[in-house]
Parts: sequence; C-alpha cells; structure tokens
Amino acid sequence: MSTCKTIAMIPARMGSQRLKQKNLRELAGVPLIVRAIRKCQATGLFDEIWVNSEHAAFGEIAEAEGARFHQRPAELGSNSATSEQFVHEFLTAHDCEYLFQVHSIAPLLTARQVGDFVQFTLQADADVVLSYIPEQIECALEGEPVNFTFHEKTNSQELSPIQRITWSITAWRRASYLAAFESGRCATYAGRVDLFPVDRISGHVIKTEEDLQLAEALLPLVEQGECSHEGGNQTRAA
Repeated sequence: MSTCKTIAMIPARMGSQRLKQKNLRELAGVPLIVRAIRKCQATGLFDEIWVNSEHAAFGEIAEAEGARFHQRPAELGSNSATSEQFVHEFLTAHDCEYLFQVHSIAPLLTARQVGDFVQFTLQADADVVLSYIPEQIECALEGEPVNFTFHEKTNSQELSPIQRITWSITAWRRASYLAAFESGRCATYAGRVDLFPVDRISGHVIKTEEDLQLAEALLPLVEQGECSHEGGNQTRAA
C-alpha cells in the first residue's frame, strides 16, 4: 500500500438548524464527534486526525481525545458556507496527498469500513472517491425511469443498482482539489472519480431527532456485526 501522507478531517459546525448542536449529541452515551475521532484512531491508517470547526469548544474535545484541532474562520461556520469553501481552506493549511472527510453524523459507519475505504482509495489512485449506497430497486427521476423501463417488468435482482451518494466518508487528492478550486472549477468532483459502496446502515446520516433515534435502535446491530466479524478473523487466524 502507498506510503503517502493521509489526513482524516472531521467537520463539526456548532450551529445546525434541524438538530441543534448535533455533533455534540450523544449516541449510547458517547458524543457523535467523539465517536468519529475514536473511529479514525481505531483504523491506524491516518498520519493525522483533525477536527475542523469554527467553534473552539471542539478544540477542547479534540485535545482530550488525542486529535488535532483546526479552527476555520467564523464565516465558514455559517449556514451559507459551502463544503467546497471549508475543505479548500483546510487544505491550504495542511499538506497531505489524500484528505479523508469522515462525518461524525454518520456514526454507524464502522472503523473497519473506514479502513476498507482508505485502502481502496490508495489502491484506486483516484482524485475523488465517494461513498454510496447501492439501491437495487426501480428508481425514477422526475417521473422518468432511471434503471428500468415502463415497457416491461424486470425482476428487482436483475436491475442495475442506483448509486446513492451518502457523504459518510469522502476522499480527495489534495493537489487536484486545490487546482480545481483555484481555477474556479468544481473541486468536489475534480479529476478521476471513483465510487465505494457502503450498506444502508453505514450510510445512515443524522440530521433530525428521528435520525438519532433510529441510530440508537440500529447501533446494537452494528456492534453485534463488528463482534462477529472480529471473531471470524480470530478463527481464521488460528
């Protein structure tokens, strides 16, 4: 695997409209931001792990958890600021080959899956890698079929899955992102784009109180699956 420098960045805005201070909300007694830091640490694959926020309170959390803190300008923490802007601002301050954005509001994405995503990215040698949920069911856009036809009924298992982007985890090559942004082009999708599948649970994103409650209900299933996976690894290694 490549020895290039990799950075994990966890964005955490204090102001949120639908679920107040959602990055500080707890899932099974652990704040979402803390879960994200620990998840990145557990992979052992990142040279640096940064929390990126406009609010200094997240700096105290990052320090307590052994991560680093990048305080972006206040204007990049507003509702009108775009991800392109705050990612660009972060990349101008930190050298790396790849930046991995790991969202704290996708707490059911496991450390193992983050590790798989990182290794896929480094092996794929892409400029952008997006995480997605494969939806193998009939899908339409503005009333028109996307992966099926009105002329015949096809079994769902024979359909081409729709790739629904989740943003649970995303990777960018720093040089490609900066070059695109600074030339006025869209940096989020600049260069060669590759896709990495995650399951529906891993792609669950918390934006509302209902989302958080659903994550609470699903967490035991995720933890049980992780224990089963670890046990299977130990059995094979014996």
